[in-house]
Amino acid sequence: MDHSKLAKEILHLVGGKENVQSLTHCATRLRFVLNNNERADAKKLEQTSGVLKVVIGGGQFQVVIGNDVSEVYKHIDREGGFANKEASQGNDAQKTSLTSKIFSVISGSLSPLIPVFAGAGLVKALLIVLERLGWIAADSSTYAILAAAGNSVFYFLPIMLGVTIARVYNVSSFVAAAIGAALLEPNFTALGTTGGSTSFLGIPVPLLDYASSVFPMFIAVSLYAVLERFLKRIIHKNLQLFAVPFISLVIMVPLTAILIGPFGVYVGQWIGVAVNFLINANPIIAGAILGGVWFFVVLLGLHWAVVPIIMSNLATGNGDVIVPLLAPSSAAAMGIALGVFLKTRDKDLKALGGSTFLSGILSGVTEPIMYGIILRYRKTLIYLIIASAVGSAVEGALGVKLIAFNFFVSIFTLPAQSPLLYFVIGLLVSLLLAAIFPLLFGYDTADKKAHPTAQTEHPAEAAASQQSETIVFSPLSGRVVGLEQVEDAVFSSESMGKGIAIEPDKGVLLSPLDGKVAVTVGSSHAIAVRAEDGVEVLMHIGIDTVKLKGRHFSQKVSEGDTVRKGDVLIEFDVEGIKAEGFKLTTPIVITNTHEFREIRVAASTGPIQPLQDLLKITKQE
Repeated sequence: MDHSKLAKEILHLVGGKENVQSLTHCATRLRFVLNNNERADAKKLEQTSGVLKVVIGGGQFQVVIGNDVSEVYKHIDREGGFANKEASQGNDAQKTSLTSKIFSVISGSLSPLIPVFAGAGLVKALLIVLERLGWIAADSSTYAILAAAGNSVFYFLPIMLGVTIARVYNVSSFVAAAIGAALLEPNFTALGTTGGSTSFLGIPVPLLDYASSVFPMFIAVSLYAVLERFLKRIIHKNLQLFAVPFISLVIMVPLTAILIGPFGVYVGQWIGVAVNFLINANPIIAGAILGGVWFFVVLLGLHWAVVPIIMSNLATGNGDVIVPLLAPSSAAAMGIALGVFLKTRDKDLKALGGSTFLSGILSGVTEPIMYGIILRYRKTLIYLIIASAVGSAVEGALGVKLIAFNFFVSIFTLPAQSPLLYFVIGLLVSLLLAAIFPLLFGYDTADKKAHPTAQTEHPAEAAASQQSETIVFSPLSGRVVGLEQVEDAVFSSESMGKGIAIEPDKGVLLSPLDGKVAVTVGSSHAIAVRAEDGVEVLMHIGIDTVKLKGRHFSQKVSEGDTVRKGDVLIEFDVEGIKAEGFKLTTPIVITNTHEFREIRVAASTGPIQPLQDLLKITKQE
């Protein structure tokens, strides 16, 4: 993968650097906050080689890359300087709901910390293993130094959150960090030795332990962001360098100690108590529900929102019960990758299944499985839900707890759970169940037997007929051209699949076979039809016509509709589209090319009429 080239393409397709407010990344995703989401071409991004999926949710425009995300991020940041960019939120800023904004702040603040969370969590897991094996004593200096490496990020979490939250709001990260540091400063923490409270100018100040706390900083920095912007409006520019930090610290540190900090701590405790109560009331049912729906939470990119609750649970010293109930979902995804690897004969799919399974086992990252296999073969989604729900119910019944923070499930993070054996049992239930389903029932709706042959067939003819052939008829009137002549690299390179293209002379697109409408788009310029035998035909009218936003197109069917060969799918204005400067070359490709033994072009280049033979697809059963 050419990371530099991919980075430039992504930046261009999200609307250029001037459309980017901020950019962070997690283990697999680039997380953009855009000034205007409509300026981004999500459809073309998803068709770009190296991009697994585009997810718009939680106030973010998320581009899923996979394991190479950090390298792509470096090149994009080099182009736009987003790590240090203080982008203004002008009038063009994307309007989002309050809920989306909250999720955006939580996700954008925690995502940059996930790598260090994972590293520190592994250090703590390593210490647990070494101590249990008797290779290191808990009172030794070696243990203390390693413990410092594992505990530092969690103990000083308010400072680190100050930095990341401030970057989301585009305010001074160092002032925000100083607010968090004040809660851990020795003079302040020493006040706790005198009793349960103290005072500031006669105002009572509750004394609480803010180490590892999360919610106080989200509230404090959110208010600080409002204060900083206000101060910059009323203070002369020449005085802002020292006046804004001075006034901010004088106001925010006492306010945080008196009101925001205690309120944030209590909010975190209340949420944790509520969630834990529901889980403890019936851990089996709670596990089954959480396990079954967790895939969709991850799919929407909202999964980091539970991290503050997990951190709050761990801060109590009693462990966390949430992560063990979520872990089987990851194990089930790995199981599906393994099952598809064992089932398929397609070399590319086998390589994908094997590599993503290995990556999941070693790193705990399952998004490549999610977007590369599960969403591609939606039959496996049913397997995932069932296997996840069963495994999570088992974890709930066995009472497993997380004792050292880690959000990823891999062979290296297993010791962070207790009892370890019970945790592994729940994971194995999900993994094995998810792996068995594809082996028994296939991984795609196209996994069917060939059409039955007549009993009177000659044996040789019966053997030949086992190679079922599907004919894709021309959906258009016009002129046939080779796919390599399409002025769109996604199609001409056959990244979307093998096929052919037509330059239409009439504005009517017909169904090329019997089947169901599998995919439609809001701009009505493209549509896919899936036949009963699994052949999926994508028809994309014109080049870059998504930019027309539906002008000159009239879609006659909806996603899920049953259609017959020759039914009208879309009508479009040929002259109107050309007048706006767009070419009408229409690629017609088989998006699941890898499932078939051979795809042949049945039509010669030149004129073609609707419903003439266009492509012939052979599948070896």
